[in-house]
Amino acid sequence: MQTSWRVGSLFEIPLYLDPLWFGIVAIATINFGVAYTQWGSVLAWSAGLVMALLLFGSVLLHELGHSLVARAQGIKVNSITLFFFGGIAAIEEESKTPGGAFQVAIAGPAVSIGLSILLILLSLALPVNSLVSQMSGDLARINLVLALFNLIPGLPLDGGQVFKAAIWKATGDRFKAVRWAARGGQVLGWMAIAAGLAVDFFTGQLITGLWIALLGWFGIRNASAYERVTIVQETLLKIVAADAASKDFRVIDADQTLRSFADSYLLQTTAPETYFAASDGRYRGIVAIDDLRTIERSEWEYKTVNDILHPLSDIPTVNESTPIVAVINQLETKQLPRVTVLSPAGAVAGVIDRGDIVRTVGEKLNKPFAEADIKRVKEEGSYPPGLQLAAIAKSVTNDL
Repeated sequence: MQTSWRVGSLFEIPLYLDPLWFGIVAIATINFGVAYTQWGSVLAWSAGLVMALLLFGSVLLHELGHSLVARAQGIKVNSITLFFFGGIAAIEEESKTPGGAFQVAIAGPAVSIGLSILLILLSLALPVNSLVSQMSGDLARINLVLALFNLIPGLPLDGGQVFKAAIWKATGDRFKAVRWAARGGQVLGWMAIAAGLAVDFFTGQLITGLWIALLGWFGIRNASAYERVTIVQETLLKIVAADAASKDFRVIDADQTLRSFADSYLLQTTAPETYFAASDGRYRGIVAIDDLRTIERSEWEYKTVNDILHPLSDIPTVNESTPIVAVINQLETKQLPRVTVLSPAGAVAGVIDRGDIVRTVGEKLNKPFAEADIKRVKEEGSYPPGLQLAAIAKSVTNDL
């Protein structure tokens, strides 16, 4: 669920503000306002607010650099969000090559360095010791620090993405590259927490130490998230339709009357949702209960299941060997409740819905879901909030 507030768009990319963003704007305003008191209270606090907004304008341009390079590669950018620790561009999928991944990663720091150079030149062109010159110089240094900080080689920082692209290029294995970069981010995060605690203990600067520790915690959390998603991606690529196919269906005689079908199966309390009709040793199609209701009951005595079935050629099907990633993409793209799995001989081997996929992924990860959760997924037709398989499957489509 989107908890941030949409405030507009840039280059058709939605722009959001996290509610906590206003907190850091207030802190930045106070920090800059105190630094500029020599120009008088009103001017100082006004300049402080302007600097706080320019700071996040710089962050926005940084993220826009990533976004526009990704879009140039044909990758969709869902949004840019500014929040307490900076900003993030929600890029839908991975670049197809290590070189493309490097270009997306380096674009943000490149923008920040470019801004820093322009602001230094502006500062030098303005009258010495003027407020605007001071602000330009401060913003130039901030952009340089932003670029250098982001180039630290650990996810989720841009330097981690650059490191990932380099390992990917060297090994040819994108998943190994993500794991290495994520672990680098976790190590750096723990180092930042330790450094923050040391600052608190040895200098007594509680706010500074707490801020460094929070940055470390943020880094660990996001690096761990990268690693978890990578594990799920690798797992999905190893699963095929046959692994997730459920036998929760019943085969009925296609030549029986609709009255016989209704009396024999539909009155059962444990009746499955899916029925396939067969005759002469061959599957003829799937039977939708809703179609039965369109037939007058007086006609049930002589009309047969053949009259309401949907041939296999007209329904969504996949082969047993179809990668589960392709199955997920088909379910989402066409908004299907389920797909039918066919054997090499054309027989019905099973059905797959989102609940079947979640169950299989949980088992492969050795983290099985409770049957109550599986049932809820089947009924609601949506994946659990913590397991966004639709987005994850789309991100690895290029790896098939």
